[in-house]
Amino acid sequence: MTSLPVPGHAPAARGFTARSALMIAALGVVFGDIGTSPLYAFKECLNPEHGVALDRAAVLGLLSLVLWGLMLVVTLKYVVFVLRADHDGEGGILALQGLATQALERGGAHPWAWKAVAGLGLVGAAMFYGDSLITPAISVLSAVEGLEVATPVFKPYVVPITLLVLIGLFLVQRKGTESVGRVFGPVMVLWFGVLAVSGVYQIVQNPHVLEAIDPRWAVQFLATHPAQSLAVLGAVFLAFTGGEALYADMGHFGAAPIRLAWLFIALPALVLNYFGQGALVLANPAAIDNPFFRLFPAWATVPVVVLAACATVIASQAVISGAFSMTAHAIRMGYLPRMRIVQTSGAAIGQVYLPTMNWLLMAGVLLLVLAFRSSSALSAAYGIAVSLTMLTTTLLAGVVALRLWRWNPLAVGLGVGCFALVDLTFIVANTLKIADGGWLTLAVAALVMFVFTTWAKGRRVAEHAAAQERMPLAPFIEALAQGMPHRVRGTAVFMTADADSVPHALLHNLKHNQVLHERVVVLAVRTRPVPRVPAAERLHAEELGHGVWCVTASHGFMELPDVPEYLRLLAYQKGLSIESMCTSYFTSRASLGTGRLEGLGALRKAVFGSLQRNAARASDYFRLTDNRLIEIGRRAS
Repeated sequence: MTSLPVPGHAPAARGFTARSALMIAALGVVFGDIGTSPLYAFKECLNPEHGVALDRAAVLGLLSLVLWGLMLVVTLKYVVFVLRADHDGEGGILALQGLATQALERGGAHPWAWKAVAGLGLVGAAMFYGDSLITPAISVLSAVEGLEVATPVFKPYVVPITLLVLIGLFLVQRKGTESVGRVFGPVMVLWFGVLAVSGVYQIVQNPHVLEAIDPRWAVQFLATHPAQSLAVLGAVFLAFTGGEALYADMGHFGAAPIRLAWLFIALPALVLNYFGQGALVLANPAAIDNPFFRLFPAWATVPVVVLAACATVIASQAVISGAFSMTAHAIRMGYLPRMRIVQTSGAAIGQVYLPTMNWLLMAGVLLLVLAFRSSSALSAAYGIAVSLTMLTTTLLAGVVALRLWRWNPLAVGLGVGCFALVDLTFIVANTLKIADGGWLTLAVAALVMFVFTTWAKGRRVAEHAAAQERMPLAPFIEALAQGMPHRVRGTAVFMTADADSVPHALLHNLKHNQVLHERVVVLAVRTRPVPRVPAAERLHAEELGHGVWCVTASHGFMELPDVPEYLRLLAYQKGLSIESMCTSYFTSRASLGTGRLEGLGALRKAVFGSLQRNAARASDYFRLTDNRLIEIGRRAS
């Protein structure tokens, strides 16, 4: 956006102020997850169960692996490369899938490429749900465990306190994040400041720890400990979890503020803290039990625990909000049945609340805490889903760079190959965790994929079955005009999946009431594979005569459908007089018998039927007023 020129330096000042505000806000939402990794990541790297002797070379090697992992995985891959994949200002795995689809459309790709892109997007989205379960559990639990450092008296209360914090977090989700979000940024600025200062203090005491900047220490560690390397890399990967949020939240803040916040605040603070933990362990090997909280004097432990709890709640909030947004995207793209979606902000369309998803997440997170009971145990389940998501991001971004941006094929191949090799290395490393708990996130992702594919395929089969009974709308209206039924005042809006066909609700209304409104709107709502649809392209309306309009409304996957707003736009564009108090909405709630679901196995039929029965009402999803709604049931056996 270009500012109007005014005398002096006001534009630059305002631009600097606005960018600084976005940087601070991004710290709260984008970097909450990766910003709280120091609570548990380095502690797990030093875990004696890996079989690595705690000596100077090992500590420096681990620090070098963390440092250069942050530089390669987060900085080079996400900040420099992936953040370029801007889908009309939006980011995230489904937005990247949309860009990759556009790239294939331009190139006339083979059918297998379409299936591969669709599959990668779904896999990445499904893995995100596994991450959404474990991030709140491990983050809050690791923060509360700091109370044990202050005094062992708190040890029996760590799990109960964690459960109370998490329950409170999920209970306030219905309030939305807009008001709470105002304090997220400042709290995270304080958090990163504490990370940096505590690390610098220990580095000053043991400056030789800075030798770990040399990547040869990382290479030497891997060469010296070949048998333990995979287990250690699985722990090192914990320092990068949350890095994918840089791209997922791009639509909220823009790429520039995220890049600046990472390069000038988050990255330096994280590196200084990890190096500080390393310096402390070298000076006092007994500190490996909890090197983060051992950085602080005894009097500061409890205040830091409180600050850490705030930071982990913020990290959890960001992941939970991301799960809400991901679910809303999946619903609009046809991978999940309709759920009740509550808009919690009048300014930010992405701030939504889904009650069903909220309670499912809460149940899953609480069960994880009760089952694992410590951050060390939870770390065994953490990482595999994130590493798989990172690989899907790499591959989809490669398709976009090659087919959409038209980059040099050799450069794309080398770059994507290097990133994919790193991703695959961490995937293999994290597979060692499967037996100890990693199976859980994979099981969650597999379940989500099963639901995604079952609902999408079931809808296709149901639509095909409905198409067999399709009755073209235009000839029907002409035939109806030969013996026009009694016309009544007002507007009738009939919701349908196909605007060119006669809605079942219209047929049943004529059959039972034997009347037709003076104005009839047959409305189909479509989701387009773009974040937002311009107002000029939102409606396609055709008058069929006799007061009947055939209308198709389009919205992007970042937008919520709003039928009353579509009617206002139709009235404005076509000069119609549509009064809200004289408008009735007709919907049909179809229940398709399992006999019609050819091509689906018995289990998928049962799951699809259950999802169909429990889907939210169309009136809730399309924002229809209950006192103007008429819902007609229909069963096709």
